[in-house]
Amino acid sequence: MSPRHDASDHAAPPRAVVQAPARRPGRHRLTRRTKVRSTQLVGLTAALAAAAAGSSTVSSADHTSTPTAVTSASAGQIAAITAARVDRGQLTSRDSARFGLTLEAARKQQAAAAQAAKIRAAKLAANQVMTQRRAQALAAAKAAAAKKAAAAKEAAAREAEAKRAAAAAQAKRQASAPSRSGRAVLPVTGYHLTASFGQGGSRWARDHTGQDFAAPIGTPVRSVLAGKVIAAQWAGAYGRQVQVRHADGTVTTYSHMSKFSVSAGQSVPAGGQVGAIGVTGNTTGPHVHFEVKPGGGAPIDPMPWLRKLGLNP
Repeated sequence: MSPRHDASDHAAPPRAVVQAPARRPGRHRLTRRTKVRSTQLVGLTAALAAAAAGSSTVSSADHTSTPTAVTSASAGQIAAITAARVDRGQLTSRDSARFGLTLEAARKQQAAAAQAAKIRAAKLAANQVMTQRRAQALAAAKAAAAKKAAAAKEAAAREAEAKRAAAAAQAKRQASAPSRSGRAVLPVTGYHLTASFGQGGSRWARDHTGQDFAAPIGTPVRSVLAGKVIAAQWAGAYGRQVQVRHADGTVTTYSHMSKFSVSAGQSVPAGGQVGAIGVTGNTTGPHVHFEVKPGGGAPIDPMPWLRKLGLNP
């Protein structure tokens, strides 16, 4: 009859659970861990071998020693397995912690880089906006300055034109108005002297009998002194001619005029307009031929006579 054995005497040893490491450790740590694991595996192998030998030699009669052997073998196995599990758990925990720290650091670096890029982009956009505003302000300032300069130029031109018009009007008023002081006046203004008294030439039948005052056509011709108009008519080579008799009997004549401003029998003051510069009669250009006839007789040189009146032609 074969010896009887309890099922507990031949219980199979528990299987060791082996977990793959989360990540490969460093070389110096790998060497230390390999030595620890080798030691643990050797101990586990020895425990399993002792358990197998004890189960094969125990007889059915020796029931008193069987529980002790089984108990010793099981305790060794459990201790080795527990130590291996603890070591693997610690290694896994450390590796996981290191991996988590690495990921967190990478995330922080990425976030910092993104924030820096965002700040740089904002600064660049602000600089572009500022540059555009400066350019617009400069263009507006240039346009305003150009507009102001054009307005100033136009105002200056208008002012100059107004001054010229006022001067022309004043000259015209002075030329056409009589002398309020009753003093003698020159027959025209804005003139230049041409042919003088006694000058010879082929244009006259005899020597020149008066003084020519050349001026633009239409320039007013005035009476030198106050008097009475004794003639205002066409006088052949003299063209349109006006004759004025003054208080002392002297007669002054004004010839080659383009029009009459008085008529015979009319009284005129000193400086009163009698006509306008023209080219009527025997003449080569616009002027007034002025003669002085004391007592209405033969003409004399008008220049000394005018100077006696205080005039300086």
